[in-house]
Amino acid sequence: MTARCVMVLGTSSGAGKSWLATALCRYYARQGLRVAPFKAQNMSNNARVVPLPDGGAGEIGSAQYFQALAAGVEPQVRMNPVLLKPEADTRSQVIVLGRVDDGLYAVPWRARSEQLWPTVAQALDELRAAYDVVVIEGAGSPAEINLHDSDIVNLRVARHAQARCVLVTDIDRGGAFAHLYGTWALLPADVRSLLAGFVLNKFRGDAALLAPGPQQLQDLTGVPTVATLPMRRQHGLPEEDGVFDERASAAGVVHTTVAIVAYPRLSNLDEFQPLNNVAGVRLVWARCPADCAGADWIILPGSKATAADLAWLRAQGLDAAVAHHAAAGKPVLGICGGLQMLGEALVDTQGIDGNAPGLGLLPLVTVFERDKIVRRTTVRFGACHGPWARLSGLVVSGYEIHHGRTDEHPALAAPPGSVVTPVAGLAWQNAAGNVLGVYLHGLFEDTGVLQALFGAQARPLSSVFDALADVVQRHWVPGGLQALIEP
Repeated sequence: MTARCVMVLGTSSGAGKSWLATALCRYYARQGLRVAPFKAQNMSNNARVVPLPDGGAGEIGSAQYFQALAAGVEPQVRMNPVLLKPEADTRSQVIVLGRVDDGLYAVPWRARSEQLWPTVAQALDELRAAYDVVVIEGAGSPAEINLHDSDIVNLRVARHAQARCVLVTDIDRGGAFAHLYGTWALLPADVRSLLAGFVLNKFRGDAALLAPGPQQLQDLTGVPTVATLPMRRQHGLPEEDGVFDERASAAGVVHTTVAIVAYPRLSNLDEFQPLNNVAGVRLVWARCPADCAGADWIILPGSKATAADLAWLRAQGLDAAVAHHAAAGKPVLGICGGLQMLGEALVDTQGIDGNAPGLGLLPLVTVFERDKIVRRTTVRFGACHGPWARLSGLVVSGYEIHHGRTDEHPALAAPPGSVVTPVAGLAWQNAAGNVLGVYLHGLFEDTGVLQALFGAQARPLSSVFDALADVVQRHWVPGGLQALIEP
């Protein structure tokens, strides 16, 4: 194994690990090195479809997918060997090397880690043998002392790879020096020795005003502060998990306001990041009917727990808001779980998701099946109507991740012509044309779709990656990035 391993640890979730790892992937790739990203275990409902070594397709966390693109290599399941997709507060679907492993549901958490470690170690070692640099992302904080014995994401990976580690903190939250010192103090001595530097992230103002803090911290720990990175609210990448911008946002004069319903188990919301990058489009995350007031579009995104999220939507009164919006002829888009909600009913005889009446905006029924559909998909839209007419004839590439199968149901006795099917088995719309449901994720990542619907383009990913690498290169101490990968 020849690869040098650089590991990004954080003092907490949201400190900036994912985007910093992405920036490092791009930076080292621009030096002519073969670079691969790695995260041993990810907990996120943002997932992407990638090829499996033996054929077919599997899932990895979106963060590692984008990091691979930043590195200029094809994403693969070894880059994120374990993915946990939360279905409830105390339950997650476990995906190992791209495939669901139902057998691990019943295994206690600590015992599960021991079973998974050989898979994690093998995946990392195979990447180390095939690349020059592996950029490893940690999870949460490495200072969770209650989890040290069963940790397979931070400490054990750092030891196994003998990685050069940097510890990043969000200085905008306040208490950054305490977060860094406290994390360092709670690390085992052998992992402390792997720390090559502290990184202050999301700084606003004159970095000179931080003195003498960084030197005092180094006197206490022996670890230098190697970078002070500026606040970047519109860096162009989606967050690893959760809503990527809590505030309503837009660039330029607003011409379209899009309300995305933010139910508790929403998934694959990273696919909406391009909308956040289109000038004139304002995104609002809707958690109550008032958030939908004045919206031009309403989007029901994917969900990891469709029936439960539909019940939440009703409890908030958002079902009435969506129905009122649709009755006014305004665009409503449902994607994957959102499509399923738009139908008449959810039928679950397998214990996958749950039974529930739908919103009744499309005469469709979804039946949940045990086998999960995971695949890359390219389709040509047939004739679309109403506000979606501009999709007609477009060839669009995306991906599918779902258990349910949706179709018109004869028992509904829907009047002829009450539903139009632009893509067989994948897309349906009502006769009026304003309500559209699709199984295809990644619609807004297609340049043709953005051009057709908004007459504009989002910022290309290549320029996003380059800008991240530029920031890191500009604000790191001279020679520090090269020192991380030297023998």
